[in-house]
Amino acid sequence: MPATAVFYHLMRAGLDETVMTTVTRAQGAGWRVMIRAPDLSLLQRLDAKLWLGPQEGFLAHGLAGGPHDADQPVLLGQAKIPNGAQGLMLLAGAEASPDEVAGLERIWVLFDGSDPDAVAQARQSWTRFSSWGLAAQYWSDEDGAWVKKSDRAAAPPAA
Repeated sequence: MPATAVFYHLMRAGLDETVMTTVTRAQGAGWRVMIRAPDLSLLQRLDAKLWLGPQEGFLAHGLAGGPHDADQPVLLGQAKIPNGAQGLMLLAGAEASPDEVAGLERIWVLFDGSDPDAVAQARQSWTRFSSWGLAAQYWSDEDGAWVKKSDRAAAPPAA
């Protein structure tokens, strides 16, 4: 079964909080996660936040570039997935290729709803992932709670 791309349109929820919640749930499912962003300073900030962990405990992870990248249950980086992740989280316009998403369970795209460029880029990602045959869901927190606004079933990839 192809991966599902889940789009989170951040209107009220903060990026850090949404990353923490999503990664904690993914780890609860036994998944490894790669968090990708083009901006190293964003990854470093998230690295510091993740060391604080969820309130219930420690959230093991690493910042890419260390000797144990392949062993990290959660890896923050800018390059390909070296840790056998089942989930790939794309932040700040980060992208993925058809080859790397083929082996994933989930792709999360988190984007700032107040940034027109981020919204346009998320729309392009929706179209691209759909053309690859991925299922896609669109969630928004515009009313203060996460609401699923769209759910597209997987389809054969476009020719």
